[in-house]
Amino acid sequence: SGLLTRLQTSAPTIRTLSSNSFSQNIPSCLWKLGRLNHVAIAVPDLEKAQSLYKDVLGAQVSETVALPEHGVYTVFVELENTKLELLHPLGEKSPIASFLQKNKTGGMHHICIEVDDIKAAMTELKKKKIRILSEEPKIGAHGKPVIFLHPKDCHGVLVELEQA
Repeated sequence: SGLLTRLQTSAPTIRTLSSNSFSQNIPSCLWKLGRLNHVAIAVPDLEKAQSLYKDVLGAQVSETVALPEHGVYTVFVELENTKLELLHPLGEKSPIASFLQKNKTGGMHHICIEVDDIKAAMTELKKKKIRILSEEPKIGAHGKPVIFLHPKDCHGVLVELEQA
């Protein structure tokens, strides 16, 4: 019985964190993040990439859409919980063309997260010294306002915010 008593008294105490513990340190915002909308992948061969997702993996794949104001062709791959956006350069000044020059086989370009108030998000993020890559939101591939946050301010990830 002496060993059992020592084990019971020397057992570590387990602390649980309530949700209040976290919310006390998080300032209230005028806007909030929503769900992951998509992960964008730059591809050097759009038809080949479409075929991989549609014919090999069996995913639902959209038609190709040209977005000249963003310098890209886009194709969306529908997944159960989000989408993949395949990006291919449209024009010589395309940001995807310069990305592909550095990454010949393509790769992840950005993530897109929905927000409930893009203007409030912009105002607050600027106050927090997060650089936004445009002065005003542009209309994105889903016909909704979008902005991009500088990857150097987001731990190396280009983040797109889209009005939900």
